[in-house]
Amino acid sequence: MIVSHNTLKLLAAIVWYIGPVILFNKGAELANEAYELESQSWGRLFSWTAGIAVGLVKTRYIFIRSCRKNLARIDALASPRLGQFYRLRFFIALASMVALGAVLSRVSQGNHTFLVAVATLDISIGTALLVSSKVFWEQGVFSFVKKSS
Repeated sequence: MIVSHNTLKLLAAIVWYIGPVILFNKGAELANEAYELESQSWGRLFSWTAGIAVGLVKTRYIFIRSCRKNLARIDALASPRLGQFYRLRFFIALASMVALGAVLSRVSQGNHTFLVAVATLDISIGTALLVSSKVFWEQGVFSFVKKSS
């Protein structure tokens, strides 16, 4: 099915925004589990502080560039089709990351340090996705949203 470039960009943005929602929720759950194991520990604060800091670095050096590159790829499509809002290798990588995240979460159960590490990883990726989503706004993907005067 042929669709507009804007439709593909909107689908790409929706998938991009789903990531932070899931990852922040998962990271918070893991950080809270770590806190329940050792309530006097540094884990929860560290998970959020380090996760956000690392996420901001990832945003600058990886995620913004990746987002811009994908939007440029979408613009270059001659006959954009519904499934082309990301490349096949993106979906394969996404499925692999989801599977790896599930394994890491399961393996980390009962281990304070590992829970903190996995929570930090999830929060850092969620931060990078959320902050880099500014590219969608800069490129007018959400231009249908009316600005109030």
